[in-house]
Amino acid sequence: MDPTTLDAIDVHVHIETDGHGHLSLPDDFLEASAEHFGADHRAPTLDEIADYYRQRRIGAVVFTVDIESATGHPALSNEEIAEAAAEHSDVLIPFASIDPAKGAAGARRFRELVSRHGVRGIKFHPSIQDFAPNDGSAYPLLEVAQELGVPALFHTGQTGIGAGMPGGGGIKLGLSNPMLLDEVAVEFPELTIIMAHPSFPWQDEALAVALHKPKVHIDLSGWSPKYFPPQLVRYANSLLQDKVLFGSDYPLITPDRWISDFDKLDMKPHVRPKIMKDNAVRVLGLEENK
Repeated sequence: MDPTTLDAIDVHVHIETDGHGHLSLPDDFLEASAEHFGADHRAPTLDEIADYYRQRRIGAVVFTVDIESATGHPALSNEEIAEAAAEHSDVLIPFASIDPAKGAAGARRFRELVSRHGVRGIKFHPSIQDFAPNDGSAYPLLEVAQELGVPALFHTGQTGIGAGMPGGGGIKLGLSNPMLLDEVAVEFPELTIIMAHPSFPWQDEALAVALHKPKVHIDLSGWSPKYFPPQLVRYANSLLQDKVLFGSDYPLITPDRWISDFDKLDMKPHVRPKIMKDNAVRVLGLEENK
């Protein structure tokens, strides 16, 4: 990928197909999530996603979510995602997703995905993968990520999955408290961590961790910018201007909608290009690919 040909990089794009990723959850979970986001569960193909982003001159970090241990459904193939991304390398950047429950075997597979398949990071969703980031279960994967110099992207804050269902569908929101990543950042000081989403109801905790730990960043996906907490906008405009990244959460939120609302925020002119592209180019190590 040559980032000079792009106007922006979206670091949070889901690959979903029937029976895989979030779509491997039972129908009642999907209906609750669709109602929470006010959106339909569409499942564009990788080719369609590449075309969509290419038309907009936007790069896209693409991934699925491996929740095989929770659902019994095999995850969408990381290899297939990497192969498709290689075919659309002008706009797509592949991340892996491996259930932490897969332990050492998962770590070996992740190493191979990075070294042989061009994967450039790993995605976690603690609440639906049912693990705490600091409980050690993901550490074999994180050791590989730190060694190979690729980022780990963690869902943080509330999730629409299970929203409104009895008991929240068994989904534990506390597993996605960003403060749990503070300990991870201590254990893996050279690991680049991206905390996904405005971390409701723990926005201040996320800001504190990103301010304190030099390798921790925040992506702004999952929310329309018009709903961003004021303190998030304030810090993105100042102390965290080099650590905040554009992300949409496509297909649940489109980059068109996100960018339209972001344009209305009172952001300093020199900060906008950092958030939209420059910070992602650095965090993803894309300078070397120019």
